[in-house]
Amino acid sequence: MNIIFVGRSHGKSKTVVFNNTKIAMLALAFVLLIVSVVVAGYNLALPAETDGELNEVSGEAVDYWQSLLKDQQHQIDALKQESVEQVDALTLRMGSIQASVLRLDALGQRLTEVAKLGKGEFDFASAPAVGGPESVEGAESYSLADLQASLVQIERQIEDREQQLDVLDELFVSKKIQKDLFIAGRPIKKGWMSSRYGYRSDPFSGKRAWHGGVDFAGKNGSDIVAVASGVVTWSSSRYGYGNLVQINHGEVTTRYGHCNEILVKVGEVVKKGQVVARMGSTGRSTGPHVHFEVIKNNKTLNPEKYIYRASR
Repeated sequence: MNIIFVGRSHGKSKTVVFNNTKIAMLALAFVLLIVSVVVAGYNLALPAETDGELNEVSGEAVDYWQSLLKDQQHQIDALKQESVEQVDALTLRMGSIQASVLRLDALGQRLTEVAKLGKGEFDFASAPAVGGPESVEGAESYSLADLQASLVQIERQIEDREQQLDVLDELFVSKKIQKDLFIAGRPIKKGWMSSRYGYRSDPFSGKRAWHGGVDFAGKNGSDIVAVASGVVTWSSSRYGYGNLVQINHGEVTTRYGHCNEILVKVGEVVKKGQVVARMGSTGRSTGPHVHFEVIKNNKTLNPEKYIYRASR
């Protein structure tokens, strides 16, 4: 196939020869051009509708995922709040348990002292010694429910132990009080009995006179001790007694006369064996000694039965 091109000037012409290959390429290019034009026209004809649908679908997806994320965040916040409340509750319970344990330790320590148990036999200041081989089988962590159940059991055990120790404490304390108030022993650490209870010859007049106590002679300034625990009700000079210490032990009162020096005051609580005065010769006295009396219901009793009886 030949195509002849004729120019306007000088009447010249140009011939282009097309074989089958060139014709096929021209036809293919023409078809591609038509397809491109059709596709471009279609895209130009419907852009707004397609974009709107895509935007609408994308917006619904975003809203869905945002809603889902909000729900999950609410659930997480609720779980956090619940966890905080459970931890706070456990903290309060642990504080209560710790306070109970401290009280048990104090009670136990006091009972060991009252019972005079050997040091180290019951040491409430340290944790009890425990041990054993390590076991791998059955080793697992506590769940929250198991932990709460264990705390309930421990609280019940502590409550039972507190009641038992309270009863023991009352018994021991009552026994200790009775022991401390139990009058026994001599009112001196060193010395000898120089005059007994009852009628005797008065050392000043020589006549028969009643002696309402016993006298213990000794070195001037030696210790005078309380024969039982009690409260000081007199701590000064008194006619006939010189410097006098009087101690109330409940049902019974004791007196310590002719003291050189008084070491306690009225209202002071004294313990059994405590030094309350120094031996002297004040008042109606012929030399250093202590006049010891035991009084019950405003009547003197023979102190010897208290002096020689066994201590509790």
